[in-house]
Amino acid sequence: MLSREILQKVKQIEIQTRRIVNDVFSGEYRSIFKGKGMSFSEVREYQPGDDVRMIDWNVTARNNKPFIKVMEEERELTVYFLVDVSASGRVGSTERFKSEIAAEICAVLAFSAIRNGDKVGLINFTHDVEKYLSPRKGKGYAMQVIREVLFGEYEGKGTSIENALQFLSRVAHKKSIVFLISDFYDTDFDNALKAVSNRHDLIMVHVVDPLDKELPNIGLFSCFDAETGEKMVIDTSVKKVRDQYAEHYKNRTAELERMCRKNKTDLIHIATDVSYIEPLNRFFKTRGKHQYR
Repeated sequence: MLSREILQKVKQIEIQTRRIVNDVFSGEYRSIFKGKGMSFSEVREYQPGDDVRMIDWNVTARNNKPFIKVMEEERELTVYFLVDVSASGRVGSTERFKSEIAAEICAVLAFSAIRNGDKVGLINFTHDVEKYLSPRKGKGYAMQVIREVLFGEYEGKGTSIENALQFLSRVAHKKSIVFLISDFYDTDFDNALKAVSNRHDLIMVHVVDPLDKELPNIGLFSCFDAETGEKMVIDTSVKKVRDQYAEHYKNRTAELERMCRKNKTDLIHIATDVSYIEPLNRFFKTRGKHQYR
């Protein structure tokens, strides 16, 4: 794709997702993601009803009357996007690939973060970390994140979520908000998940194409595994074959949900054939009522 076309596509996503942020998620992001704590703002003269524990005794002594410390919430947060850019994200049966949905989800969340003065960073990964953008502020930087997710060219085909989480642990020194976006064909990352979820606020976003869930009954079907390159022919007219395929998806999803429950990690399921707005909105509403942390 030409650079001009890439810029037009990124701009289109920016316009579309900015409208969603303004119309649907206005205030929701700020309400569920709290700042890092309280910081000193100023001192003022004590008033009846003020918390006596906040009296600044040094200022009080100098002025011969009580003064208290005024604290304010530290709003600035750091938001990381860990995005699976393996080959399976560019295979699908709907109008948009999983990678495109991932880019739009990143855009919605990134613009929500930027709007609130937070930093955003990116870790794109396959079987290894492919691209790292350290956290920064600003709309232009958010658009760079989107561009990398959607149009970055990477050699890796397979997936290692464990490697991505371990890399995050090395670069994220303070507690951060972490969105891990993947189709989760890899579920062998339990230990790394535990380590990250204990230190950071981790939210898993499971992006699924209908073809991930079940095979259509279309007879002999020639296909290949996008991550391994293995070619095969499947007879989809055989019900047992379709049932085994669907069962494999259910088992993988059940394992993912078990890991999230065990580590008290939020999980959002998003399908490529329906709007992602409702699942995200439901997450914000539910998270606002039931905070894990």
